[in-house]
Amino acid sequence: MNKQELISTVADTSGLGKGDAVKAVEAVFDAISAALKKGDEVRLVGFGTFSVSKRKASTGRNPRTGEPMTIKASTQPKFKAGKGLKDSVN
Repeated sequence: MNKQELISTVADTSGLGKGDAVKAVEAVFDAISAALKKGDEVRLVGFGTFSVSKRKASTGRNPRTGEPMTIKASTQPKFKAGKGLKDSVN
């Protein structure tokens, strides 16, 4: 499912118009992104938890030349599925 299919599904199941469903989906994505940017965690009980993980700088190899190269430290978003989501998939 891509973003447009998600918007269509939200519109159909909620009874919202397509334009309102676009705003709703975008608002959810923006709220999650803003919380993660601040370093907060977003917990959706029964669905899962979005969090931020810090990765240390490391040394890797350039696949073409084999030369060692440094990989910068970075912040990565993570998602851990909740029990409700896991149970619905199995």
